Formats: sequence, structure tokens, C-alpha cells
Amino acid sequence: MTSSATKNGRKARGDLTIQNLISATLTVIERDGISGVTHRSVAKHAGVSPSSAIYYFATLDDLMLAALTTAAKDYAQQFQTLLAEGHDEIGAIAEMIAQSSGAGRQRAIAERELTLLAARRPALRTIANHWRDLVTQTISKQTNDALKIQTIVALTDGICAKALVDDSPVLAKTVRNLIEAALR
Repeated sequence: MTSSATKNGRKARGDLTIQNLISATLTVIERDGISGVTHRSVAKHAGVSPSSAIYYFATLDDLMLAALTTAAKDYAQQFQTLLAEGHDEIGAIAEMIAQSSGAGRQRAIAERELTLLAARRPALRTIANHWRDLVTQTISKQTNDALKIQTIVALTDGICAKALVDDSPVLAKTVRNLIEAALR
């Protein structure tokens, strides 16, 4: 008979392996792009056997969905942290975009690749819209004008894409000014 402590220990190790595999997936995407993601490459980076990767994530879609979900949760946490530090909601959005064009650029590229993959892989679509949903919810508190909300969602997406393609940092103040101009 297996004791409760043994079961809890196995579960804890399993949870840790899952988190390591998800983190490794994001790192592989940062380094090699989506095309570099295989069970073998992720397992190697996570320091586990390829069979462990397949055990926890039967398909690459499962692995990428978990990685995109983690990225979305990280963005939500980052947003809450910025609010707790005294940013208002528009300022938090602007700061997140600025950070993703600077020190967080490689992670932002990986997340953008995962988001674009949703065009071909429907399993990713719901979570791929998380950023747009966050911007929509934030701007909806400022206006009920659907056209302005759509404009600002497109604006923030465009700023992010331009910053990643041009490899040029964006200032939070610039992003904030653009959002406020679109709100007027």
C-alpha cells in the first residue's frame, strides 16, 4: 500500500517536471522558434527523458498550449504586479509593452510565435487571445465606444509587432500617449 506522503511526493515531482517542461518549451521557442520544438528538444533542455515529455504532453499541441497558458498567466501576474506598484491600468499596459520590447524581447517573440500558431492550430485560439482580452477589458473601463476599443487593441498589437520586427525598444510613455490619443 502506498502512503499518502509517497503519493504527495510523486505528485510534487510530477508537477515540477511539468513546470520544467513548460519552461523548457518557452526557452526552446526563444532560442530556435516554433520549428525547434520537439518532445526530444524540450526534454533535453528540461533534463528529462523524451518519454517523460510524451507522458505529460502527448502531443506538441498539448505542450504549446501549456506554454501559451503559462505565458498568459505570467502576463496577468505582471499586470497585477504593475498595478500593485502604483501604475494605473493604461500605464501597466504601456509598461508591459515597453518591457517586451527591451529585456523581455526574446520571451515576447516566443509568445508571439505561439499566438500566431493559433491561426493553424485551433486548440491554441482561446488562450492566444488573452492579451487582446486584457487590453479590451482595460480600455472598456475608459470608454464604451466599441470602435475605440478595437482601435486600441489593434494599436497595441501593432506597436508590439513593430517593436519585435524592428528590434527597437518602445518607451512606456510613448505607448501611453498613443493609447490616450486613440481614446480622445
